[in-house]
Amino acid sequence: MLSSKKVVVVLPAYNAAKTLERTLAEIPRDVVDAIVLVDDASGDGTASLARDLGIDEVIEHDHNQGYGANQKTCYEKALSLDADIVIMLHPDYQYSPKLIPAMAGMIGSGLYSVVMGSRILGGGALAGGMPLYKYIANRALTAFQNLCSGAKLSEYHTGYRAFSAEVLKGLSLKELSDDFVFDNQLLAAVIRQGHGIAEISCPTRYFDEASSINWHRSVVYGLGCVMVSLSLLAWRIKGGRASLRQTA
Repeated sequence: MLSSKKVVVVLPAYNAAKTLERTLAEIPRDVVDAIVLVDDASGDGTASLARDLGIDEVIEHDHNQGYGANQKTCYEKALSLDADIVIMLHPDYQYSPKLIPAMAGMIGSGLYSVVMGSRILGGGALAGGMPLYKYIANRALTAFQNLCSGAKLSEYHTGYRAFSAEVLKGLSLKELSDDFVFDNQLLAAVIRQGHGIAEISCPTRYFDEASSINWHRSVVYGLGCVMVSLSLLAWRIKGGRASLRQTA
């Protein structure tokens, strides 16, 4: 536990067998009370490996349901374990698990309800191997999203996020997409509710085994983010006001 808070790390997995052991090895178990892996019908033995590695809870979808659906299962299970702090980490070893204590501490302090591990802060994205076209797209889309949302985030597209249990319990996750745009829909809901969002600089690693969506799905995802942002802008124009909620 951290500050008497139960910390649960959730790993939404799909064909993560090549990187899972490296990811797991860096998760600080002196802080993390439980690890949950949800396997979205991988074809590489991810779930079997997860059990062999001693992951606390391994859940398998009987068919591929999508990235958003995977996270929904992750959060549902974490809350059923009475988590106070839930940290979502991609098991592709792109993000450093060594930041888990810092992210959990920011929420455990009661100062923030959501913490994002940003690849952009600190200027390490390109140095870590992020392709230039992805970096440019990230920066352009983030600028548009900040304009629409009124927030000032360095990026909206990270796969490393921490939440207080109160935030997750207050969101209608089942109503969100089962696809990749789930991440942005969730952030839009967080912004609407006025939860404090913090960011922490996160080094990133791009290599062959790290997960990545193809060009077509990237375009679909980008268009989905635009639609979510425009919806948030329309809400603001109509007089929507975030009702700030504190996490204690």
